Amino acid sequence: MIDAAGIWAIGLGVLGALVGSFVATLVLRWPEERSVVHGRSACDGCGRTLRAIELIPLVSALASRGRCRRCGGRIDPLHWQVEAAALLIGASAGWIAPGPAGVMGAAFGWLLLALGTLDARAFWLPDRLVAPLALLGLAGGAVGLAPSLLDRLIGGAAGYALLALVAFSYRHWRGREGLGGGDPKLLGAIGLWLGWRLLPAVLLCAGLIGLGVVLFRQLTGRPMAATDALPLGTLMALAAYPAWLLMVGVGA
Repeated sequence: MIDAAGIWAIGLGVLGALVGSFVATLVLRWPEERSVVHGRSACDGCGRTLRAIELIPLVSALASRGRCRRCGGRIDPLHWQVEAAALLIGASAGWIAPGPAGVMGAAFGWLLLALGTLDARAFWLPDRLVAPLALLGLAGGAVGLAPSLLDRLIGGAAGYALLALVAFSYRHWRGREGLGGGDPKLLGAIGLWLGWRLLPAVLLCAGLIGLGVVLFRQLTGRPMAATDALPLGTLMALAAYPAWLLMVGVGA
């Protein structure tokens, strides 16, 4: 018999797959200034409007093997990749924190997924996603979810100030931008979720992930030049959601 944690994990996992379908559409359309809400989904190759049965998260991609049924063109794998990631985020949040806390945690993960994917593809962290992330973090503290509201406020201020100072120093030292304007805001928003104590761990993990990317590219014959940039927002997003899972799991 499935216990409460299992029910929440299944429910938020299914919801996550649906959310992931929207997130993938947002990531693909928004940087191109296309409407995310209006307009039917269509094949990138032949322009055929996709039917509802072809838009079932994960299932449709598996059934069609990621290709258009008419022209055989490859459908961007970002769709199923983001859907799968969102499913895992929802399921893990529901399993670790069954109930309202899990719903909040899933929302945290889904917003980070959208921001991290946008940053990876377009080096863009839009305020219209960072702001809801920050406000939900404050709301969590206001309703009594751990960490305390005070810890969250300190984390938000410290996260923003730290990266803003790094960006300012780099700009004056090197004479060019080293961080995007959205990076300090994102770390501030993450601080409003995790509190100040976990921020060093998030930055350390983000740095290690970035180092792993650099080493992987070096080993696969695609070394990065000194002027190449890594999407810091993506790295922080990858580190922040597991940090939330660990924080909630330890506190449970």
